[in-house]
Amino acid sequence: MRRREAARVGRLGLAAVFMSAGLLFAACGGDDGETSSGGGGGGGESAAGDATAGQETFSASCASCHGQDAKGMPNLGKDLTTSEFVAGQSDADLVAFIKVGRDTSDPANTTGVAMPPKGGNPALTDEQLGDVVAYIRTIQE
Repeated sequence: MRRREAARVGRLGLAAVFMSAGLLFAACGGDDGETSSGGGGGGGESAAGDATAGQETFSASCASCHGQDAKGMPNLGKDLTTSEFVAGQSDADLVAFIKVGRDTSDPANTTGVAMPPKGGNPALTDEQLGDVVAYIRTIQE
């Protein structure tokens, strides 16, 4: 148990470093519409991830564009609490989307800014992305 806690603390510190670097290069963006990374509906599924850990990862890697409350930031990331896109995706599809991000050339990008892969934090693992999805599911309105 202690080893896992130490690893998580280490990952969070590393995540903060990558988040700072990521902020220098890209801003989050996206749309509540279709995704170019494929994947169908199935929203409403329960995430297998840890929502508490996901909130920490979200705060470190996603909040700079989507806001600490996930309600979006002007001209950056979309509101995730009311997103039809988020609600319509399965957990696996959301993880896959976050891994790829959304480029400005994607027709579904309505903000004009890119959402970098993994929110600009290449160190995030699939487990951490699953945790973020679990957290997002808890704040959906």
